[in-house]
Amino acid sequence: MTRVNRPNVDRDLKLVAAVATAVSLLSFLYYFQRGEILLYGDAVAHINIARRVFDSQTPGLLQLGTVWLPLPHLLMIPFLVSDWMWRSGVGGSIPSMVAYVLCVMGIFRLARDMFADHEGTRRRGRLAAWVAALVYGGNPNIIYLQTTTMTEPLYLAFFIWTVVYVADFSRAVRSSTPGLTDKNAAARPLSRCALCLAGAELTRYDGWFLAAVIGAVVFFLLLRKWNDQAFRRLALKFLVAIALAPLLWLAYNAAVYGNPLEFANGPYSAKAIEQRTARPGYPAHPGAGNVVMATSFFLKAAQLNMARGNWGRLWLAIALAGLFLVFRLRASRVVLLLWTPVVFYALSIAYSGIPLFLPTWWPFTWYNLRYGLQFLPLFAVSAALIVLAPIATAAPEGAIEERRLMPSLKRWPDTNQVLRGVPAVVLAIVGLSYVFVWRAGPLCFKEAWVNSRTKLTLESSVAKAVSTLPVNSTYLMYIGDHVGVFQQAGLPLRQVINEGNHRPWKKPADTEGLWEQALADPAGNVDFVIAYEGDAVDQAVQKANLTLITEIHTTGQPRARIYAARAGRNPSH
Repeated sequence: MTRVNRPNVDRDLKLVAAVATAVSLLSFLYYFQRGEILLYGDAVAHINIARRVFDSQTPGLLQLGTVWLPLPHLLMIPFLVSDWMWRSGVGGSIPSMVAYVLCVMGIFRLARDMFADHEGTRRRGRLAAWVAALVYGGNPNIIYLQTTTMTEPLYLAFFIWTVVYVADFSRAVRSSTPGLTDKNAAARPLSRCALCLAGAELTRYDGWFLAAVIGAVVFFLLLRKWNDQAFRRLALKFLVAIALAPLLWLAYNAAVYGNPLEFANGPYSAKAIEQRTARPGYPAHPGAGNVVMATSFFLKAAQLNMARGNWGRLWLAIALAGLFLVFRLRASRVVLLLWTPVVFYALSIAYSGIPLFLPTWWPFTWYNLRYGLQFLPLFAVSAALIVLAPIATAAPEGAIEERRLMPSLKRWPDTNQVLRGVPAVVLAIVGLSYVFVWRAGPLCFKEAWVNSRTKLTLESSVAKAVSTLPVNSTYLMYIGDHVGVFQQAGLPLRQVINEGNHRPWKKPADTEGLWEQALADPAGNVDFVIAYEGDAVDQAVQKANLTLITEIHTTGQPRARIYAARAGRNPSH
């Protein structure tokens, strides 16, 4: 076998990184100057969860909460020390942008290395790898999402590099002789895989499912190679490492909330929200309790993230063709890991209270459409496999160990036309799909805009009213839904008593907590109260004798009322 020349490999990856960095920066500047990097409500929530760790009445790691995993917020913290980077959202975008660059590099490496050891496909494999990088890095939806503080770009980076290192490990095991694991032939990629997998597990719950699948495969290999002491030690270390992150999160939930599954069945979990919003006799959302329908919704979301209409359906066909080619070309079966998101999201939508709404299917609205981007690595690698298929078939005898797709291709009049034509067709599909998406607008951007425009209007109005009050004032507010008010007003969160300022392990309530004390006696704890119709603060204010300063109405949002808790702080006095 002929190994890849290392200088060429490094040069390729550096060029891929440079191009991806340029795309990331230019797209960020475009959306930033338009004020569109904080359209997602979750993006605003993520950046403020990270900020509360050090900017709060009760700072500390408990401000990370329970529903969302902690790593994205921890990575943002160093950038959010700057008030400007917090207010503008730039501090939250930086980890996503770095993750995007790593994603493109990882996709390039994964696609290039599928047949990198074979002389007949190595050179053409670089072309296939560039096609894969173009499919991933040029997708308009991921280009927008990587400018935001959403967790998907970071998770995808861990996901892709996990698969890359699993592929490296698989090649090392296949080519190793007994005892080679002692020389780090397999240990190094498996250790790196464990680190990436732990990062994925601490970023999104998708990573837990991915770890279970990979862990099961490694466990199966462990049983087969139990007598290999070096491999046994290596595999056991790996299994312990990938189990540690979920166990730590379960322990954190048990210690802080008294329930190791607080994130899954607590009052702020997706399941609890579904139960509160569901109408009796109706499914909470399409696909609830129906795994087949849930699968179809996820696949439709994946299709829409590539292109609408027949162009989107063509990408699903490309994914299926890639699945066929994995077996026919005997490529690394590791590529099958890229199919795991469909299983995870089908089960999550059906049984875990995770809703997914699409603009093209009833009820014709937008919510969590971005989940379909989890299939973007699959689409990219499948396109690379299609580019490689005729090349592998036409390679000289023995160049790829007699791996053939369709022997009949040998009888074609001009194989060189096939070699040139397939990449051209794939590139045309990529180009046309993305041109149509850019013309219509990325759907992830539209999803964020549709779901945020009235909320942002309300928060801007409240922030404007707050900006007229004395700068050093203190506030009582439930910030779970509208924390962007203080971010826009530029007021530190330590001036706000909120639902996070109490000890959650105190049941049923922390009577000595700042939050409970302020609700019971607003005048004795804060200068002003901001209440949204129906929230906990609004219910508490109805029992208190406070002076209403202003009431703000926004279509589609609850009324916001600002009260003076202390008479001396009323601006009208």
